[in-house]
Amino acid sequence: MTRPTHMSAEVAEIPAAAACFLTEAADATAAAGAAMRASDPRLVVTVARGSSDHAATYLKYAVEMTAGIPVASVGPSVASVYGRRLRLDGAVCLGISQSGRSPDIVMMMESARDGGALTVAVTNTADGPMAMACDHTLALHAGPELSVAATKTFVVSVVAALALVAEWRQDDGLRAAIAALPLQFDRALACDWTPLADRLVRASQAFVLGRGPGFAIAAEMALKFKETCAIHAEAYSAAEVLHGPAALVQAGFPVLALGVADAALPQVVATAERLAGQGADVFLTAPGAAPPVVPLPSVADVHPLTAPLVAAVSFYRFIEALARRRGFNPDTPPYLRKVTETR
Repeated sequence: MTRPTHMSAEVAEIPAAAACFLTEAADATAAAGAAMRASDPRLVVTVARGSSDHAATYLKYAVEMTAGIPVASVGPSVASVYGRRLRLDGAVCLGISQSGRSPDIVMMMESARDGGALTVAVTNTADGPMAMACDHTLALHAGPELSVAATKTFVVSVVAALALVAEWRQDDGLRAAIAALPLQFDRALACDWTPLADRLVRASQAFVLGRGPGFAIAAEMALKFKETCAIHAEAYSAAEVLHGPAALVQAGFPVLALGVADAALPQVVATAERLAGQGADVFLTAPGAAPPVVPLPSVADVHPLTAPLVAAVSFYRFIEALARRRGFNPDTPPYLRKVTETR
């Protein structure tokens, strides 16, 4: 392919899309955060699928790490297929969906509200069925996304989730970190991961590793490897991979490890070095690992809670180019559609 792809254009729009959300959705985010403070939840549940579920996993770590409140992912089929209403009195239920139209997501959000939860929609379709089913809506204001592979809507969904946490908790440090994201995303687009692309241009499989919110991004990266490049990538916690999956890692097995400057970094580095010792070709988005681990460039001086999301922007630029090198059109993966309506 020689023509620009929708995916490449949408990745380039991420800094502006994030800035637009922070401006246009500020009042809605503050209102939803105030409602969460008033409800004082002891439980947060999330409803999402695909890339949006990875955004929900990111939110899980953000809430548990900052508020000490457990977050659980709820299967939409509990409502849509099995017809069961959950008892969610005093809980907050957050639905994340780019389209806001999948029937099972909508039914679960309606059921959660009927079950007593305060409901919040995060969606790029402000007038869609999911938004109509919820007490509050955070519209992404990301503009049309034509590529099947979600990029800017995923990133802005996480920005929205983090902004909601910051407003709920009245966390000025997190607010400042979120305000810095558009500029950091722009810098992330300049990070060159060509060494990883050179290794994966003919690969058929890979592991992607992370910890904490970095695990959510590892899961998103593994999905993008599958849907844009036909690489069978699996995401693991950098701890969990040592409990069995590491047995698959032999000479030349490719591993991408997401390392950010947080409390988990020493363990991520240790896992990267251990797998490299087994002969794996390991690439790490942080300095400090012993050779032959290959460091990948990353944006410096980023808040630990937002750093994995900044790395995701570098990855999106890399994966779009890798897909084209492998002969795929990342805009139209085989057998996939932009909006998947499940029940």
